[in-house]
Amino acid sequence: MATGSRTGTGPRDRFRAQVRQEVKTAALGQLAEGGPEALSLNAVAKQLGMTGPALYRYFANRDSLLTELVVDAYGDLAAALSRAAGQEAQGHGSGPHGTGTSGAGDTTGAAHGGGATGTDTSGAEASDAVARLAAIARAYRAWALAEPHRYRLLFRAPLQGYDAQSTSLVEASQPAMNVVLDAVSDLAQPDSPAPEGPAAQFRQWMERYGIEDVPEAVAARSTILWAHLHGLVSLEIEGNFASMGIDPAALYEAEVKDFTSTRTYAPRTGE
Repeated sequence: MATGSRTGTGPRDRFRAQVRQEVKTAALGQLAEGGPEALSLNAVAKQLGMTGPALYRYFANRDSLLTELVVDAYGDLAAALSRAAGQEAQGHGSGPHGTGTSGAGDTTGAAHGGGATGTDTSGAEASDAVARLAAIARAYRAWALAEPHRYRLLFRAPLQGYDAQSTSLVEASQPAMNVVLDAVSDLAQPDSPAPEGPAAQFRQWMERYGIEDVPEAVAARSTILWAHLHGLVSLEIEGNFASMGIDPAALYEAEVKDFTSTRTYAPRTGE
């Protein structure tokens, strides 16, 4: 029994993990109802039948709780994108290019393997690559619509003074971007023009996070795609399209189609 406690599998450890999960679930409920400003550790404690001081044994302060919620959300988003990529790859028989085998917590696998060093994307493979990227894009929107309060938590500074760009949070965000990098890499074609942009800055960013075999132009195109999709999703979850009487799904599909049809990507490494 003592050994179980030291390895983190004893009853006390399991109870602590359970309470921490209950705290996070209650906190997510508060976020859904009133946003980060509504998050109160004392209110969470009351909801769980605990005292405020007792809750601080599990989370040092509100910021530490927020940080765990952000990290969890990034992990769930990355998992959703990876599942979409993997399912699409399996459906088209392109297993070696799928990212479904990369875990949500893997900060390097999606960008290091698969599409960045794959084979030519002519014919059926090009069609598979387009379908996979489209599936990832749709999964991104679906996750945001299903979890709008968590989506906002990822891309807004939750509270004044909260460091939303801390190293731990930036690292937590990388797996989701790696899935996109891998998919865009699968669309890279020889002799296609690279988009203009700060190539050196993208190279520094990739070196910092150990992203290998991805041309700067692919990183730039991936960032542009994310920016476009994020803009549409953010406007949608805030109800801006509803007030205009516009179907956001049609706009989103048009953006995905436009991105995958232009095919202006840099050639892959070694091609």
